[in-house]
Amino acid sequence: MFDESLLEDPDALARADVHGLLRGVAAAGARVRTALRLAEEAGLDALQPDGRPRTLLIAGSGPETAAVADLLAALSGGSCPIELLQPTGPTPHQARWTLPGWAGSLDLLLLLSTQGTEQGLTDLVEQAYRRGCTAAAVTPLKAPLAEAVEQVRGMALPFAAPGGIGSATGFPAGPGAAAEPVSDTGAFWALLTPLLALADRIGLLNAPPSALRTLADTLDDVAARCGPAIATYTNPAKTLAAELDGSLPLLWSQGRIAAAGARRFATVLATQAGRPALSAELPAAITAHGPLQESNRALAADPDDFFRDRVEDTDRLRLRIVLLQEAADQPGSAAPAAREQAYAHDTPLSEISASAGTPLDVAAELLALTDFAAVYLAVASTERP
Repeated sequence: MFDESLLEDPDALARADVHGLLRGVAAAGARVRTALRLAEEAGLDALQPDGRPRTLLIAGSGPETAAVADLLAALSGGSCPIELLQPTGPTPHQARWTLPGWAGSLDLLLLLSTQGTEQGLTDLVEQAYRRGCTAAAVTPLKAPLAEAVEQVRGMALPFAAPGGIGSATGFPAGPGAAAEPVSDTGAFWALLTPLLALADRIGLLNAPPSALRTLADTLDDVAARCGPAIATYTNPAKTLAAELDGSLPLLWSQGRIAAAGARRFATVLATQAGRPALSAELPAAITAHGPLQESNRALAADPDDFFRDRVEDTDRLRLRIVLLQEAADQPGSAAPAAREQAYAHDTPLSEISASAGTPLDVAAELLALTDFAAVYLAVASTERP
């Protein structure tokens, strides 16, 4: 059960947050700074690329890889094709990746891993070497994946783990530490930052060190506005978490960056809070989710429907639209039509938009706020003795 009153008690929130989820999202800015420093120490700032690659191929384990590839494609604005390699295999631990048949010396393979121990990724490095495809990785120092990339004269950029340089994941340290790993809610930014710096060096997007430091500052600003000590009525993340409780969120987005943010929000809601969500881009979302709204309204409007669940009438599916925009309504925006659709079907509506800034700042605001909201849902729903 979701305990909304818990949101107003920072001390109780801290006790309920047994996996350190809030600490993880609050430290996103610090993870960006650490990741940037480690990338520079690894020699990224001295990289002299021969030119822009034909295609970026991205492979990695875990849901963060897809989110990183998605946002990188949105930020690059189509300057270079970016393809996410999907794994195959009977289980995630036995995943294997295969390069496309056309991959070769003109392409760049980027590998992402918070562990660096996946045999399938190490095998992929060997495939890339045989094809003449350059490889780079973001992975813990001295991990098998880092060693494999270095052996083929690729670039291994250290993963800025919460447990320190070289740590595979965020395992607690010290006496009495739990045996289970802490969920690393900041892994996304630790994986993304070195790739942004690399993409800047090869001319795919504009993300110099100064812009990445500003990105870290923006993440800190969001953490200050959305932190546990900030009351719900002035805290946009707590407000959104309370609004989403007991509902199926329809995440409607406008703009490439907002669309990537909506898809990541759906993933974080599932992985961190155990909540389902559907994402779609405007204006197509109005048509795609219209039948769902219509059927839900029809069920609510007919309490004598013979086929309704009379045992759990109070648990009827509730929809809520979350409108994510990169900026407030612009000329030609589909937001007014989205609001009209919501009101016409009696569907509650929440809106999120970033303040003016660079594309990196917009991404930071949208993703950090939704990360906090998902974590508040998770923590306030945790059973406590």
